[in-house]
Amino acid sequence: MGNARGMIRLAALMAMIAGQAAASCSDDAVTVKGDWGQARFAVTVADEPDERSQGLMFVEDMPTMKGMFFVYEEPRHATFWMKNTLIPLDMIFADKMGRVTRVHPDAKPLDETVIDGGQDVLAVLEINGGLAARLGIKVGNLLQHPSFGADAVLPCP
Repeated sequence: MGNARGMIRLAALMAMIAGQAAASCSDDAVTVKGDWGQARFAVTVADEPDERSQGLMFVEDMPTMKGMFFVYEEPRHATFWMKNTLIPLDMIFADKMGRVTRVHPDAKPLDETVIDGGQDVLAVLEINGGLAARLGIKVGNLLQHPSFGADAVLPCP
């Protein structure tokens, strides 16, 4: 019964977010689009080395449609770990065109195992663990954010 209520809440939240996602791009939001629809996440951007190193360490709770968006100066081999990270996370890796190249689900809190995001990663969206699967986010979906530029598959208007 509780699971059905959770699914209804998630469906209502997705409908609301779909309307918001039509809004123009902003630095503090990432829109993910796929054959399942779209979702807009309010994000904190980590585009400096010290911000990327800190990440979501020591965060005890994160609202459902919030996340952290890691952006690199140029595509690179991206690796992460969960040292000092207290909440499970999904990591969504994207190339310079904004295409999702890898989704790492449910990274375990405090785990120091290296998570390999692969080569040619320009950005990584971290969201609450399990949310990518519930929404249907998968390889091939598209991210929209100003950091991908005018040549992105899904450029900002």
